[in-house]
Amino acid sequence: MTAPLSAVEVAALVGGWLIGDGSVRLGAVAPLDRAGPGDLSFLAGGRYLPSFHATRAGAVLCSPEHQSAEPGPATRIIVEDPHRAVQRVLRALFPPPPRRSGVDPSATVGRGAVLGRDVYLGPHVVIGSGAALGDRADVMAGAVIGAGVQIGDDVTIHPHVVCYPGTTVGSRVILHAGVRLGVDGFGYVPGPTGHERVPHVGRCVIGDDVEIGANSTVDRGSVDDTVVGAGTKIDNLVHIGHNCRIGQRCLIMAQVGMAGSTYVEDDVILAGQAGLAGHLTVARRARIGAQSGVIGDVSAGATVSGYPARAHRDVMRATSAMYRLAEIVDELEAMVEHGRRAAE
Repeated sequence: MTAPLSAVEVAALVGGWLIGDGSVRLGAVAPLDRAGPGDLSFLAGGRYLPSFHATRAGAVLCSPEHQSAEPGPATRIIVEDPHRAVQRVLRALFPPPPRRSGVDPSATVGRGAVLGRDVYLGPHVVIGSGAALGDRADVMAGAVIGAGVQIGDDVTIHPHVVCYPGTTVGSRVILHAGVRLGVDGFGYVPGPTGHERVPHVGRCVIGDDVEIGANSTVDRGSVDDTVVGAGTKIDNLVHIGHNCRIGQRCLIMAQVGMAGSTYVEDDVILAGQAGLAGHLTVARRARIGAQSGVIGDVSAGATVSGYPARAHRDVMRATSAMYRLAEIVDELEAMVEHGRRAAE
């Protein structure tokens, strides 16, 4: 962490308009309800106004529509997008540690492996024979890079990541702890003596600027490649099956499961715990709601939810109707009782 910033320095950093005392020192960022006098906070929307009125934050980033909200902190920094502004402040207050280089004595580098400039290999890292790491690759403790694996420039590989043979990773990729790339897919053919494993000889290809969260797994292809497109961000505990192809700039959230040979086009969002059956296409800019079960193709720009997944609006209407059933049953029972009494 760097030295605290004054409110006037924060305003200059984010291009905001300062109201109040510019000398207030801000050493951290905190939510409105937990911020103290030395913290910067931010008002993300009107629903948080009660917390804004009660906060003890030294200064608050807020949008023009809330600049006069009272009561609230006297020192305010007015910006069009408080969310984006706070990201810039966080980077200034908490810059990343300086890059390391060098090879720990306990690391193992296989025959014919190629290491780029300023590479760092942490304790007990294993680099397989014929693997290639680009410039400034940072490989942390216990990671295993298999034989022939190709790693690009400026890649960050956190502890205990495993890249199986047949994996290619682009530049500026971040792999969090426990990621497994290039694992054999779940492919079997029933035979007379049991389930026979299908050989997996395709690759696992990760594009540039991808980030993959902790303990997520991307299988290699069977006869085709499994591909994750440039700029896609994958959360923790996600499974991507063999032969899947994921486009660019997708967001795939925690516990999503994607069966083999699924095609996800560019700019798709898959919310948490969504499940996708195999051999289907989710077209560009589609949105899949949390815990949805997708069993068929999804058209471009569509928003779907529920199980089986269908148009989100239809799901909301059906859910609303279902919760009205209890009311309707009560009314019917009252009518029947009224009719019975009238007949007596």
